[in-house]
Amino acid sequence: MAFIDDIKRTYSQGSMLMRLILINIGVFILIRLLAFGAVLFSGSSFPVLQWVELPGDWWLALRRPWTLVTYMFVHNDLWHILFNMLWLYWLGRIFMEFFSSKQLSGLYILGGLGGGALYLLCSNLLGHLHGSALIGSSAAVIAIVVAAAVYVPDYKIGLLFLGQVAIKWVALVTVLIAVLSLDGGNIGGNIAHLGGAAVGAWYALRIKRGRDITRPLNAMIDAVVGLFNGRSIKKVASQWRQPAADRSRQQDAAQRQPRGARPADIVSEEELDNILRKIKVAGYDALTDAEKDKLFKASRRREP
Repeated sequence: MAFIDDIKRTYSQGSMLMRLILINIGVFILIRLLAFGAVLFSGSSFPVLQWVELPGDWWLALRRPWTLVTYMFVHNDLWHILFNMLWLYWLGRIFMEFFSSKQLSGLYILGGLGGGALYLLCSNLLGHLHGSALIGSSAAVIAIVVAAAVYVPDYKIGLLFLGQVAIKWVALVTVLIAVLSLDGGNIGGNIAHLGGAAVGAWYALRIKRGRDITRPLNAMIDAVVGLFNGRSIKKVASQWRQPAADRSRQQDAAQRQPRGARPADIVSEEELDNILRKIKVAGYDALTDAEKDKLFKASRRREP
């Protein structure tokens, strides 16, 4: 079918942001179709959600460990998924201006895990949350929103009726709404939102210091994918120390190294990316003398 082919093409050729959105939409449609099929053929509804939502009970969550991941791709109704996907698209595009697609997917998952972990902790400390369950990508999306706001707080976005607003105020209002809604009917969901926000802030603060907290997760995902692709276990294990992308960059840099160049003259791709990102955020004058020197060396190395 042409429609299915178009979706496959969009997924394979699209950005990681679009892939995350398509995965969420696909899961939503699949669950709806399974529920409809159960009613149509058996006359009774099949509780599909209970196998993919994150239960608030620790023991049940341990028996269904996959739900710590699946819950962040599941939505309850059309308005739920529509709001979250629009939020992910608008703010995810800003995130992608400063970070890579792997960092986006890594933070999405880490934000969801952080939100789920805080929800599980609070649901077992607060007795009245027993019997509840968590679904939705809100914690993962809020992690991306807060990360962008902490990294580039004065980045302006256009809002209807409000005009240009700094992203830091958007993130602050989002977190305040979650805090003020803790006495409402969706206590568990708002607790998860705060967990996702904490992960997003942690990511941005660490990346400013040159540390990427998504790297171990992305290395693990690369390793699992590598196993399915037939790579040896030895090669897969080595990726925990050095992701394939970084190794490839270093190999390319070594090949482009001028004859007779000293190791101190070589600037890694990761260092160059961080310098260029800093220029984009704060301008060239914000660079230190050492960073300007590295940028000069990198430009000379790239000359034909």
